[in-house]
Amino acid sequence: MEWSCWTTAAHIAHDLLAYAGQVAARPTDAYLPFDLAVRSDSSPREVLQVVTACTGLLGSALATAGPEARAWHWGPCDPPGFAAMGVTVVLLQTHDITQGWRVVAAPAPLCEAALHRLFPAAPPRNPARTSTTVSR
Repeated sequence: MEWSCWTTAAHIAHDLLAYAGQVAARPTDAYLPFDLAVRSDSSPREVLQVVTACTGLLGSALATAGPEARAWHWGPCDPPGFAAMGVTVVLLQTHDITQGWRVVAAPAPLCEAALHRLFPAAPPRNPARTSTTVSR
């Protein structure tokens, strides 16, 4: 991994906020023209608070979107698709962060659910291992 753990965590927050914005605004042809800027003097704890806030924003956007809602993500995507992408970015990027610490992989049930939703044709094997290789 070329990014620092701090930068990777900020990236997680960025993606979660972008997904929340898409679900809330429901654009049909592009991502919204906004970006998350985490102050460079933020501590790791503060960056994790930003991740927590963006997770809550995505959760709120998903909770208020009806099943018929669609928003752009390289084509139309429904709320469960954005939820699966949010789970996947957290699992993949957290995996990247923890590799330096030799921490065990992400929980298999979450990996399996996200993998099945986003990549239904993925080969049947360890979902945590497949999730970290298929999505790259």
